[in-house]
Amino acid sequence: MPYRFSFDLSSISKAFFRDLANVAKEKDLHRKLGSKARYLAEKFKIQQITGLEVTDALMLVEDLVDIYVKNISGTQRFLKTQKRALFLPHCARKFMDCKCKAQFKPEIPSYKCQHCSKDCIVNRATKLAEKNGYEVYVVAGSSCIPQIIKKNGCEGVIGVACSDELKMGADYLGRLGLAGQAVPLTKNGCANTKFSLRTLKNLIEAFPIRGRKVTVN
Repeated sequence: MPYRFSFDLSSISKAFFRDLANVAKEKDLHRKLGSKARYLAEKFKIQQITGLEVTDALMLVEDLVDIYVKNISGTQRFLKTQKRALFLPHCARKFMDCKCKAQFKPEIPSYKCQHCSKDCIVNRATKLAEKNGYEVYVVAGSSCIPQIIKKNGCEGVIGVACSDELKMGADYLGRLGLAGQAVPLTKNGCANTKFSLRTLKNLIEAFPIRGRKVTVN
């Protein structure tokens, strides 16, 4: 289930995400996650910037920390994978109408980016991932992912989605024995969602596929 609230962290200081990563590396974090989340929320004024209720702001921060923890713990497994897929949310497309030329392929099921807008983040992410040997799927919802994995298979997955959906996705991959990494949305919703292309780029380039030379721009 997606969050019952909307948020926009796109204007938050980059230091917030650096601090999230540092917190995720701490030992025995599960014992002090609540206090750490409250500290980060207060330090970066998450409630004031997003307009969320206190409980929702803390839930969001805790979920983000959890994603970072899972990314760190899954590093070695992901490094060993060869066939990898990137799942992008279709709601991050620049246009959600006929201006977007992406073609939906129901047999996959996924949108196929046609690279119609140079400044579309889905276009840019697709090019980045394909250049580095990833299969890219622009999905209309999380229910598409099991179908794609069953039909096309993969050893490793990078998912871009809401923090709560990423947590559920990590559990699903775990049941399948697949390795995963995640990039959380910085702005959720049904359209005009956002994520950090820089974060995705850093993640992809941190895990080069063996035998494949990765070109760093």
